[in-house]
Amino acid sequence: MGSIRTALKRGPVDAMRTADLDAKLELPTRNLIPKRAAGLDASDRIALFVAMAEEVQTTITRVGSAAEVPGAVAEYLAERNLPAQLVVTPDPQLDPIPWDSRPLLEIRRGRAEDGDLSGVTGCFAAVAETGTLMLISGPQSPTRNNFLPDNHIVVLRAEQVVASYEDGLDRLRLAARGSDGTWSMPRTVNYVTGPSRTGDIEQKIELGAHGPRRLHIVLIDGESGDPEKG
Repeated sequence: MGSIRTALKRGPVDAMRTADLDAKLELPTRNLIPKRAAGLDASDRIALFVAMAEEVQTTITRVGSAAEVPGAVAEYLAERNLPAQLVVTPDPQLDPIPWDSRPLLEIRRGRAEDGDLSGVTGCFAAVAETGTLMLISGPQSPTRNNFLPDNHIVVLRAEQVVASYEDGLDRLRLAARGSDGTWSMPRTVNYVTGPSRTGDIEQKIELGAHGPRRLHIVLIDGESGDPEKG
């Protein structure tokens, strides 16, 4: 951004402009928000997210607790004749999942590599309005894990489902603010709606063009966590 400002021959930002920008960041103005998701209670908001996600070829399994996640993942892989091998991000959100309850699953925690066919990641938030996942980058959530494996499996908790994009950004601002008031925003925020696709060739939809061919969500309904931490 500094290079762009220099190229435009715009000098340093003065104190008045800096104060104005700080105020806008502190209390951002919201745009119009569709009524489709606004005002829904938690149950209806989740139902809308599921419906919107399924419309774009996302598959969803709903479970009652983290203890059921390994079984749901194993069944998903078996139904599609996929190897029982997974790369799992080192996200602390995934630590409570008892992968050893399914000893036939081969789990590797870390960054996805070229040979990884299937991967599991956490999620920061999910937007009911469009059935979209909000994924943020960081040492514990490498962005490449969202796009490199052909089969992307996301563990999502019910309390992470928000109504709108603005609600997700509000959570991110809160999570990114340190105790001293400073910000530490993630380098990347990806919004993912369904598996990767393109219609560039003869307007025929092809999945997996620029990322995963399949997107599967394991939605944990029965446990609560800290929604502000995602």
